[in-house]
Amino acid sequence: MTHSLHRRGSRDSLVKDYPVLCMVAMGHNNVGSKPALQEFFRIASRHNPSNMGTVTANVIGTPLEDVIAGAHNLSQAVFSSKEDLIGMLKDLKEADLGISIIVSGLVDVVHECCRAAGLKRHTVEFSLGIWGKKELLPADDVLEVTTMCGHGMVPPRLVESIVVDVREGKLTAEAAGRALASKCTCGIFNPLRAAELLDAMARK
Repeated sequence: MTHSLHRRGSRDSLVKDYPVLCMVAMGHNNVGSKPALQEFFRIASRHNPSNMGTVTANVIGTPLEDVIAGAHNLSQAVFSSKEDLIGMLKDLKEADLGISIIVSGLVDVVHECCRAAGLKRHTVEFSLGIWGKKELLPADDVLEVTTMCGHGMVPPRLVESIVVDVREGKLTAEAAGRALASKCTCGIFNPLRAAELLDAMARK
């Protein structure tokens, strides 16, 4: 399972959100994998990523060179357009890094992008949704933002607070999106999508 699997939102919103993970298999190809993981970042950086990161740092608050240098076991990026994702996948196919690539997003759109890049999907995973006391969850619009960070580093109350700042003109939606993205060190939180969601919430 991937921590990018549970993103929520409308189709119009999710069509602008594509996390990509480059992930080693421990005991299989992790030894000596750092150069390939670093090359993933270099390739991603050529295709307008909205964010990139490792488990410890992302490019919102850390220079790209430092993120590349710190690549370890898992390199991640997120894209906001199909065209950028297709370009990334084409370059990854040519590079043949020897490491698993996981793409999250709307299943039909990701399938279309894979075909356009000359790739055949190996596996498809689906989120079965949320079970349990769903009445305890934050509002749906807040969840659309928080679920972009699969490790829960962007708390609901922070989202609610930053929406107030946007509404009162203390922050632009773009700055607010980047502020939230800085909390998700993995680099799969999409600040561009977040800005759109926060702006819509602030206008309510």
